[in-house]
Amino acid sequence: MVTDGTGIIDRLVGLVAPERFQRFLVTGGLGMVVDMAVLALVVETGLLRPVLGKVVSAESAFLVMFVVNETWTFSQFGTGEWRDLGRRFASSHGVRLLGVAIALGVLYVLHSLYGVWYLLANAAGIGVGFLANYTFESLVTWRVHREP
Repeated sequence: MVTDGTGIIDRLVGLVAPERFQRFLVTGGLGMVVDMAVLALVVETGLLRPVLGKVVSAESAFLVMFVVNETWTFSQFGTGEWRDLGRRFASSHGVRLLGVAIALGVLYVLHSLYGVWYLLANAAGIGVGFLANYTFESLVTWRVHREP
């Protein structure tokens, strides 16, 4: 079967890559550690409240995860040209904003409305946003449905 990398089937097949998914999961775990550490630091030192601190912690995690995804998880996709790298960086940030919006919403609801400890609420939000991030990072940022 000849594919052009643009069909729905090609996109779905591009997502089903167990090794890449595992790498994305490990990278996400690293990002979660960075996110939680920065969030705890800014909240416990009194610099920021949990919801605003989430913005700072998410950006810190974004940067770490982009570098790891670029050099390990999706290393065979895209070129090393500055323009291509810049497109992936911008795209990754846009995609991650969806994930952080989900995580922020879960954090707000669980912590502010239900009194769940802010770090537990944050972890739940990160978990909920994970699949959206994997799907859109794979298809939009690194375009795994196209031949590397």
